[in-house]
Amino acid sequence: MSDKIITGRFAPSPSGPLHFGSLQAALASFLEARVRSGHWQVRIEDVDTPRVVVGAADRILRTLEAYGLYWDGCVLYQSQRQDHYQHALAQLRAAGWLYPCTCSRRKLAQHARIGAAGWVYPGWCRTGVCQPECPAALRVRAQPRTIRFTDRLQGEKSQQLEAEVGDFVLQRADGIIAYQLAVVVDDAEQGINQVVRGSDLLDSTPRQIYLQQLLQQPTPEYLHIPVVVDAQGVKLSKQTGALALDDEHPGPALTAALRFLGQQPPAELAHAPAATIIDWAFTHWRSECIPTGLARNAPDER
Repeated sequence: MSDKIITGRFAPSPSGPLHFGSLQAALASFLEARVRSGHWQVRIEDVDTPRVVVGAADRILRTLEAYGLYWDGCVLYQSQRQDHYQHALAQLRAAGWLYPCTCSRRKLAQHARIGAAGWVYPGWCRTGVCQPECPAALRVRAQPRTIRFTDRLQGEKSQQLEAEVGDFVLQRADGIIAYQLAVVVDDAEQGINQVVRGSDLLDSTPRQIYLQQLLQQPTPEYLHIPVVVDAQGVKLSKQTGALALDDEHPGPALTAALRFLGQQPPAELAHAPAATIIDWAFTHWRSECIPTGLARNAPDER
């Protein structure tokens, strides 16, 4: 990728404000792009409309600015891109990769086995829907082959897609586009060639690479950082009540985030303006210092 301009991204869902856990992905993806003289874009992943909180997207953008994380170009909103997702579905349908499925989550829970990403769908509707009277989702056929990739932090990874995941949903029965398809279409549209995100999405990567191959789109390089967990090992998230970032005093959270990512900012930097901290991080950032592993406890000082 040395002959290409690096383009990274941060893609939060507007289901609430940013918290310390989400700051890691924003900061790491920003610095990885900037230190390589690349672009950094922001995408609001609001395709799952029932989970969208009114005003959350604007608050997320204000927080990024308060923390000195300025993006390039226009913000992309998934909710405005339904025609792009439908075009991708039409491509896959024309090539014979899609089929309708009326199987419920309850049926999966009762009869399917657990795999890398939850219940492994065994293909009940591959030759015809089981319940024609029910609304149908759209699944993509998984092939019996192994998807392999090298994560820059987590190393060599592989997944036997058919055995470990099964045919997976690209459009839900309620018409909402699934994350796996939306992210692949959007990354291609935005020219994203560097994906830095939390390790909780590591198991999604083979499915995304598979869709990239089916849609003849390039595969970015990946770097999955550890997620932040509390003392009980539970991931910090909006759903578990993680505290919103303090937009008025970004210094403590920024320096704590740098320490979480294996960097060594001086203690006094916590009282500096966000721009000063970002300048220090830009000069001293070393991605090879990010701790390996899938999760780390939040630092005491935030």
